[in-house]
Amino acid sequence: MPAYVARPAIALPENVVTTEDICDDIERHHQGNTKLATYLRVARASGVRSRRFTRPLDSPTVSGSAGITERNLVAFDDSARLAVEAARTALDHAGLRPSDIDSVITSHTTSWTTPGLDVHLVNALGLRPTVRRTPMASLGCGGGAQLLARAADELAARPGSRVLVVAAETLSTVYRHEDTELSSMIYKALFGDGAGACVVTDEQRTPGFRIDGSWEYLLPNSLDRYWCRVDDLGLHFDSTRKGVGAAGEVMPELRGWLETVGFPAVPEWAVVHAGGPRILEDVAERLGIDEKLLRHSWSSLENCGNLGGVSVLDVLARTYEEPPGTEAPGVLVAFGPGFFATACQGVWLR
Repeated sequence: MPAYVARPAIALPENVVTTEDICDDIERHHQGNTKLATYLRVARASGVRSRRFTRPLDSPTVSGSAGITERNLVAFDDSARLAVEAARTALDHAGLRPSDIDSVITSHTTSWTTPGLDVHLVNALGLRPTVRRTPMASLGCGGGAQLLARAADELAARPGSRVLVVAAETLSTVYRHEDTELSSMIYKALFGDGAGACVVTDEQRTPGFRIDGSWEYLLPNSLDRYWCRVDDLGLHFDSTRKGVGAAGEVMPELRGWLETVGFPAVPEWAVVHAGGPRILEDVAERLGIDEKLLRHSWSSLENCGNLGGVSVLDVLARTYEEPPGTEAPGVLVAFGPGFFATACQGVWLR
């Protein structure tokens, strides 16, 4: 059964932080470090010009010394605030009221809390007490694509449902100067905060993406690519050299799936998680597409940074602003720790 995606809504916080601001901050905190020049070089090569943080760069929960308790509270409170904002706008885009929603599916990785983002949204938005809830965590950057795949599954199982999907991340709270690995310096320059939401139904309510199929793939024996750990200081994202090329490793499997479902050899549009330059370059090369098809991904990366699970929703929202032609086939794909990939294929409808 096809699933129709109404125009996504993106909520970004107010504090604009440039990459030069971050490089200045790294330089202040790591003077005398023999690797400082390398830190600055990789930060400036992140592909990000600016991003938004929920708190100023010099605040305790970003560049300051706040511990896990304060960072965890801020990560949830700020994410929840942005999630509500994005969800309300997404409902407006779909022409629906909170009481019209039958199911809410959420992705949120950057804090631990129970009850979670799903319960917060039910209360804050005034969703029905009988709404079905599917909270998902630990998905990281793959969250947005996974939400859309789960929404399509929900519609196949329960025709007529109206599904609200919401992803929110406060990645600025993993910014710590105690982390001096090269990957940590890349993440300092790469990550941004935000939330994204959209409504998915089995009837077309607005022009946009019709999902005709979804695919998930967990790269075997790939726990050493990307992962997250928690200690007394807070949440940390780590990776190894293998992580750099992980997206490229799964692309042959994605192409194989697209061939089995009869998808055209070359998509006419693509929505790709803006995880960094290497991810976008590998996807373009392995899918055999012109990099101009990834212009919305590059724009999202440059102006918002890597938004984690929100990223692919931001790229999709940008695609709605400059839509492909009607019936144009396209693919949406994102990657997450594990290492996994989730994709949706379909067509664009006017």
